[in-house]
Amino acid sequence: MNTKRRAAVAIGALVAPLLAVSLPASSASAHGWVTLPTSRQEQCAEGVVQCGEIKYEPQSVEGPKGLHSCSGGHSEFAELDDDSKGWQVTPVGTTATFTWHNTARHATLNWQYFIGGQKIAEFDGHGQQPPADLSQQVDFGGFTGRQKVLAVWNIADTANAFYSCVDVNIGGTGGGGDGGGTGGDPGTCTAPAWSETAVYTGGETVSYDDHNWRAKWWVTGDKPGTTGEWGVWEDLGACAAA
Repeated sequence: MNTKRRAAVAIGALVAPLLAVSLPASSASAHGWVTLPTSRQEQCAEGVVQCGEIKYEPQSVEGPKGLHSCSGGHSEFAELDDDSKGWQVTPVGTTATFTWHNTARHATLNWQYFIGGQKIAEFDGHGQQPPADLSQQVDFGGFTGRQKVLAVWNIADTANAFYSCVDVNIGGTGGGGDGGGTGGDPGTCTAPAWSETAVYTGGETVSYDDHNWRAKWWVTGDKPGTTGEWGVWEDLGACAAA
């Protein structure tokens, strides 16, 4: 082996351990949040509510397991804990489908759902990686009216969890930050009118037949109100034509 080659090998042997130490472990990059019903950080990301830095990383509300905070204990995300901020409220029935969007799919211990500190649902993750989009049917266990649901994704091989808060009105109509009452006239249909030829992706909203609707996944041609409870369109409640 010539002198130059021996020097290159020696340098490589010294640098390799340093790279191994300095490079981040991919298994630590787990991120996700609830997109449907529209969570607080999803509203921030969409610009519906002005929330500061969380707008750019709705997937990053991570904290130690066992917390009951919308911010995951992060001071920079503290606005998520502010119940008076004007969060939009999703009208739901006695059950609702919660959809997580996971930008990094980490082995899962379980998913848990709480209202007022009381656990209303839990789903076993079996230590497996979830899909990029995961939906779960949650029963509200007798709760009614406006409620704040805390959704928790507990990671299997770390001490952390991801947190997402969703404001719902169980058995009522939607509302803004004024308390989301269960009565009153419907709001204006502000979403674009549904088009039979348009292509919609998950999370996009339309108005049709005096209701607002949200697509749960990619869709084109399927008319809102005809796909049923388990179909692609989620009914966001009645609205009045502008």
